[in-house]
Amino acid sequence: MDGILNINKPSGITSFGVVALVRRLSGERRVGHAGTLDPAATGVLPVCLGQGTRVIEFLVDTTKSYRAEIVLGVATDTFDASGKVTRQGEPAGISRAQLDIALDSFHGQIQQVPPLYSALKHQGKPLYELARAGLEVELKSRPVTIHKLELIDWQPPSVTIEVVCSKGTYIRSLAHDLGQMLGCGAHLKSLIRLRCGIFDIKDAVSVPQLEGAFRGGYWQQLLYPIDSVLSDLTAVVVTEYEAKNIKNGRSLVLENAPNQSASDELSPAIAGGASLQNRCRAYTLDGRFLGVLCFNPEDGQWHPQKVFLRSGPVLE
Repeated sequence: MDGILNINKPSGITSFGVVALVRRLSGERRVGHAGTLDPAATGVLPVCLGQGTRVIEFLVDTTKSYRAEIVLGVATDTFDASGKVTRQGEPAGISRAQLDIALDSFHGQIQQVPPLYSALKHQGKPLYELARAGLEVELKSRPVTIHKLELIDWQPPSVTIEVVCSKGTYIRSLAHDLGQMLGCGAHLKSLIRLRCGIFDIKDAVSVPQLEGAFRGGYWQQLLYPIDSVLSDLTAVVVTEYEAKNIKNGRSLVLENAPNQSASDELSPAIAGGASLQNRCRAYTLDGRFLGVLCFNPEDGQWHPQKVFLRSGPVLE
């Protein structure tokens, strides 16, 4: 039961609700999702099972793609259609040229303030709990990257865009900021996640399809292998001796690993957030996925970062 499901989350259910459903259907205790979608949002929600939960961090860090419908002229406290109206403006005078200029300003790295009604935590409590209690929290902006922003449709007062962005980007905040920039207010009406890393909505299974697969006993055919989300990392094949060392958490020198040099500006191997350049995925001689290794430039060795103990007979 180790792997990842690409689920098309329906509207009206939380991401945790999808996780709870998969946990109940599969009987697997270790289940988690990679990137929260708001209850009203739909689209790609990768759900990891078993040892697949250990690669959630790689999915969370990946680039994501969305299609969003934004309504100009009405701002809300949640930045979406579920909130209370905080401002009403007149969008009728906004031209296509003004809209294009405003959208262009969001390209590249920008500073974004997350919505107060979000799952982000402040002093250990989710922001939405504090907001519902009427407590005021001063939110700080943080950098996010908009790789691509395309206008798909403009039917005033509705704007439909497609966005490719980095982790931590809130499309609700993008909608709110667009309204602020145009001077009329705006909120997010609907949101579809089109892509999360390697997972595309064209291949995502609906909840009814998933339930049918469990009833039919073929649901495991829908599982993606754990290493499928690590395709950006160089693959190396290790000897049986090296595999045993990796299993036991020992650092080692790999002759066939990606080239590294002491002059490379690499983060320490054991530290979090190691770059792609100083990590690789290791396989046994019989082609089974063994784990993720990090290169430590200080001693020139590869350190086992994540080891998957049930990867083959060499590890028994």
